[in-house]
Amino acid sequence: MPDYQVNFKELKSRVGVDDIAYALGYRLDRKAGVGKYIELVLGDGRDRRDTIIVSNHRDKASQIFFRRDGSKGDVVTLIRENLNSFVVSGKNDWQKVAKVMARFANIPEPEFREDREYINATRVSHIFDKTRYEVKPIDPARIPRIFSQRGISDETVRTLSPFMSLIRDTKNENFDGYNIGFPYTESPESGIKGYEIRGMGGYKSKAAGTNSSTAAWVADLSGGQADNVRCIFFCESAFDAMAFHQMNRARLDNDIALVSLGGTFSDGQIQKAMERFPDARAFDCFDNDVAGRIYGLRLMALVENFPIKITKTEAGLKVEAKGKSFEVDPDFPITAQVDKNISLRHRMGQWTPPKAFKDWNDCLMNKPIEPMISPSKYERDSNLVEQRKSSLKL
Repeated sequence: MPDYQVNFKELKSRVGVDDIAYALGYRLDRKAGVGKYIELVLGDGRDRRDTIIVSNHRDKASQIFFRRDGSKGDVVTLIRENLNSFVVSGKNDWQKVAKVMARFANIPEPEFREDREYINATRVSHIFDKTRYEVKPIDPARIPRIFSQRGISDETVRTLSPFMSLIRDTKNENFDGYNIGFPYTESPESGIKGYEIRGMGGYKSKAAGTNSSTAAWVADLSGGQADNVRCIFFCESAFDAMAFHQMNRARLDNDIALVSLGGTFSDGQIQKAMERFPDARAFDCFDNDVAGRIYGLRLMALVENFPIKITKTEAGLKVEAKGKSFEVDPDFPITAQVDKNISLRHRMGQWTPPKAFKDWNDCLMNKPIEPMISPSKYERDSNLVEQRKSSLKL
């Protein structure tokens, strides 16, 4: 048993197998039917890499999953299987799992302060070591193919090239080439605190020791005149930020900054960026999913400077702030919905992708969200019969 107290039972009542699966890229296979069980798949067609069947999908506390090879488990099992996909530190798997679940439950991550010796060691070992990486600028005449594969034009790459590099990890024995590195900084004077890394074949990572708590990728297009920046556009990834800029360039001036949080929203990232550009208005450019709307609400609370509690419900999102409790529909702009219930200073804008697309990069590549077509009753019943025949008992 762990030597620290974490209420996993409570966390499991707020974070389900489906929450973690969707975050890892799994998608609902409606062809398999939607009833007591749902089937979630990772990858498409010949690239399908995994299939899990989830029971009790309407009750997060009771959710478990199984595969047809006989493996099974709960939300903790799924997180432990994919710990490398989450940027968390900890003395052991249990501490890391607790931090991941706290993050998805939208509550503060446990710090395990009882183990001071371990925490101090962690702080030292997780400092970004720039000498580990070979870095060189992107040659405007030889732009890497990865950008065109993501729909990003040579013109956009040249415009934003001062804010990215080619990067090679000298300690990676499996890959000796260069990836794209988006440097993380806290301020112009702070120096580089790590990198958001993207490579061919969908590879994405962060440099070892990257500070994702207070540093982020920032592209200041004002020419270093921070006081002149009027708009900060917050995105979940650097590719999303580049796609946003490319698609909206005609409507944007040079008094802007693009910010990528690298898929991990931290209050410190927002606060440092806002301190960096004190006269700028923050814009929510996050993804069109529930996680994106939660990010938007958290961004709003930070720029408006009030505490907020957000809980996922069947109807949408329950928000508790300024002594009031109300529901928010993630399918509609959040600023107007919140403003009906509590007073806002209207400092935050929302410039999210068109509703047909999950994020700005998908929009640029014209990859709409697949329509959710409900199967007929006959198809559901038939699929469930086949599923039960081929599935192992839980």
